[in-house]
Amino acid sequence: MDFAQAQRIKNLPPYLFARIEKLIKEKRDAGVDIISLGIGDPDMPTPGYIIEEMQKQAEVGENHQYPSSAGMPAYREAVAQWYSNRFGVELDAANEVVSLIGSKEGIAHISFCYLNPGDLVLVPDPGYPVYAGGAILAGAEPYYMPLLAENGFLPDLSAIPADIAQRAKIMFINYPNNPTGAVAGEEFYREAIAFAQAYNILICHDAAYSEIAFDGYQPPSFLQYPGAKEVGIEFHSVSKTYNMTGWRIGWAAGNHQVVEALGRLKSNIDSGQFQAIQYAAIKGLTGPQDAVLQMRQVYQERRDILVDGLNSMGWQLAKPKATFYVWAPVPAGYSSESFAEMVLDKTGVVVTPGSGYGSASDGFFRMALTVKKERMVEALERMKKNIGTVKF
Repeated sequence: MDFAQAQRIKNLPPYLFARIEKLIKEKRDAGVDIISLGIGDPDMPTPGYIIEEMQKQAEVGENHQYPSSAGMPAYREAVAQWYSNRFGVELDAANEVVSLIGSKEGIAHISFCYLNPGDLVLVPDPGYPVYAGGAILAGAEPYYMPLLAENGFLPDLSAIPADIAQRAKIMFINYPNNPTGAVAGEEFYREAIAFAQAYNILICHDAAYSEIAFDGYQPPSFLQYPGAKEVGIEFHSVSKTYNMTGWRIGWAAGNHQVVEALGRLKSNIDSGQFQAIQYAAIKGLTGPQDAVLQMRQVYQERRDILVDGLNSMGWQLAKPKATFYVWAPVPAGYSSESFAEMVLDKTGVVVTPGSGYGSASDGFFRMALTVKKERMVEALERMKKNIGTVKF
């Protein structure tokens, strides 16, 4: 039978990483030794003390019942305490924190809370595809804010037409940034808060990479600036910080009305996250942070190897202060997709074409630091041998 798809699904582009996974599978099936620098999934293990807590809590019968869709009070308290320790941000755990089945779920669902068909949402370009995807599913229309190298990959809020700003209901921002690795500071956050206040826009800040930072840099939280709780929320998770991407546990924190609305939506469509996983996340947030420090050192070493290697081939890249990504321009004569295809065909190395992150990103590609340094070195050797020096 041929079932007609809903228009909202027809409007939704294929998810970028699903296409990459298919391409990798095809090459591997053909016997190619693939080195994938494409998808940002940590390769290091979840710390043992977190796994042990999960195993312990999985044996507790009460944890096998339905959890609270808003999250266990102890979990939300752990999030609030982590914010206090890390950023000096004080949160009311009962009203300003809601648990998520990974931050991706909340980022997609927030659009259903505040966007009606025909509304506008301000989306960074390049940006995580879920920002626009959730809005499209809610029937809204993305307005893309270009993130340009000459502006430090920050959106130029003054370039947004007044009529667009007046129609916009949500603005997504993300720093440290995926895919560019850019960071934002006090000046930008204060400007964004003032912009949101002027146009009655909800800011949704994705802070997934706040703990992946190098050279002593400590990324701030959007919530630590005056007025932030009045205009927005911040999404976060334990995925990148504790190498727990598959565990699917995160949160949204900030404006209590927005947190309540997101929690109310979730109570109608999911039953929360398994309590044993929540206990494991608590252990991560409140336990020793030595593993996080070691993880940063590993990523920093890989970052240096990758950036130095690319620069030896003709790139002129600065080393990113945060995230586990390197964002680089494609050489002359290539689109981002044709360059990624050429690299894969000639070297067996997977890079992510920038076009998957937005129309303003076609001249770039992304490489992830999520392979061991020996494989990183091998990937660079293959590129030097089979591609050589590049020109721009």
